[in-house]
Amino acid sequence: MSKSTKITEVRATALSVPASFDYCGRRNEHELGICIVEITTEAGHVGVGMTAITEESVVACAINEIAAPALVGQDALNIERIWDKLYWLMTPRGQSGYAMHAIAAVDLALWDIKGQALGLPVWRLLGGARPKVQTYATIGFDFFDREQLAEVATAWKARGFSKFKMVVGHNGLKRRDEPRPLMDVMREDIKRVAILREAAGEDAELFVDANCNLDLYHATWLARRIEAFDISFFEEPLVANDVHGLRELRGKTRIPLAGGQNEGQIQKFRDFLLHGSLDVLQPNVAITGGITLCRKIAAMAEGFGVNIDNGGAWPFHNMHLHAGLRNGGMIEYHIFSVECLSKIFNDLPVPHAGWLELPNTPGLGFTLNREALNEFAVRPS
Repeated sequence: MSKSTKITEVRATALSVPASFDYCGRRNEHELGICIVEITTEAGHVGVGMTAITEESVVACAINEIAAPALVGQDALNIERIWDKLYWLMTPRGQSGYAMHAIAAVDLALWDIKGQALGLPVWRLLGGARPKVQTYATIGFDFFDREQLAEVATAWKARGFSKFKMVVGHNGLKRRDEPRPLMDVMREDIKRVAILREAAGEDAELFVDANCNLDLYHATWLARRIEAFDISFFEEPLVANDVHGLRELRGKTRIPLAGGQNEGQIQKFRDFLLHGSLDVLQPNVAITGGITLCRKIAAMAEGFGVNIDNGGAWPFHNMHLHAGLRNGGMIEYHIFSVECLSKIFNDLPVPHAGWLELPNTPGLGFTLNREALNEFAVRPS
């Protein structure tokens, strides 16, 4: 073992990061849970990984109490060996959820170390297919009303973006017992899609995302009514990314279907491909088992002639995968997540005319803001 890359410490920290948006004279304030992982080697390299869209304190506990003791003393460059060790330690029967989020965060930190140790950015370690990646801006959140939605679209169009995504469904099935019926929610969605199309312009690309909140009937109903707005893909329309339901929905609408960023096992992506369920696969390195698993999913997709894009946010980690691989695709510039990431990382790249330039700094190319780490850390109650 190379002494310099021996792991000496693994530490996970749960964060609650605030973000605010001002549009139409009104402020929207929200918080996002993120788990940060720091892995240190004997040579002093510190790799930083992350995960989110789950209970950050649970993931941090799993890493600190289960993963960390198994990693100390391992060679950080043996990423495939470590990934396999964590798989059998944390998800031995193919579970997903918190365990795969934890593995993803650790894996990102290890790739960061590998880049630092070898003096290369991660995207070049993965193949160096392209020095920049195209982005789409996720701006259409349900906390924006119609007027704000139009204003934010206009503002981000002025920044050079020409591809936009909005949320639909709004926790539809989860909220089906609330006073507002689901059909009313979706009728409002149709009006909001129309507003976004008008504000973005006829030449812009539009995407919609239901975040796995609809069943086949409601997803079909909505898809058929927004087809006229020239939607480039409908992301995660169905509960649990139902493989067979997606295949059926794909046959009922002209809108291409996308998904997969919240899946944690490669077998689910295999099934998407074998059953013709999706037009676009969206493995996410901060959720789907890290770079190690996502590049295997990307290779599998290439064999089926299916596109890959980044869905599920975290553009600055996912950009390395899509810049590194020949079949890499678009990056999601999720303005909520970007606002939060800008508070906890230094030296993040800024898109120009809708493109992100990849850094040439060894590793992931950005560093942790330690003052922010301490400020936003979730304290035990």
